[in-house]
Amino acid sequence: MKKLILTALFFVSIATFGQFSLPVVSPRQKIEQQFSLAKVIVDYGRPALKGRKVFGELVPYGEVWRLGANSATKITFEQTMIVDGKLVSAGTYGLFAIPYEKEWSIILNKDAQQWGAFNFDEKLNVAEVRVPVQKSDRKQEYFLLELEPVNDQSLNLIMIWDDVKVEVPLHIARPEAVQKIVEKLKEIKEIYQPPAKK
Repeated sequence: MKKLILTALFFVSIATFGQFSLPVVSPRQKIEQQFSLAKVIVDYGRPALKGRKVFGELVPYGEVWRLGANSATKITFEQTMIVDGKLVSAGTYGLFAIPYEKEWSIILNKDAQQWGAFNFDEKLNVAEVRVPVQKSDRKQEYFLLELEPVNDQSLNLIMIWDDVKVEVPLHIARPEAVQKIVEKLKEIKEIYQPPAKK
């Protein structure tokens, strides 16, 4: 009987432990922003400083970086966008950076499924934009990506880690056509809106 009780307790403790997960060194985060007619979604790993010097050491200057940790950072556009004057079709892309002390190159690459940047192929680049490095007003322990709408037609992709901040402007493609679609959708909504109660 004692063996039976101990065995039962053993299996209950295993089942209970299975509900928990161990802390991850670089936790994965997914952010999304409703924007224009669709969404922009970013999926990335968040490494921590842990007292290390990041830029120029942990993340060397002049080399391709996965813009996060573990598998490559992915960005999904649910509608066509403009990045540095280039038309970027709706879809999912690998998001990479080549950091330098005063500016970064931010790269959209067709390969969004790779681990890190070990197999990075620049022939698959869709767009590349150079942006200045800014000093962040706060020290950021965990690498952070944010999507910040500017207006109905543009938003900023913001990267902050340690005391470094970089912003990449993103714009919707064909804003006049998008505005016409928005107006038509509003008309349709009015048609199908139930009449107000008197």
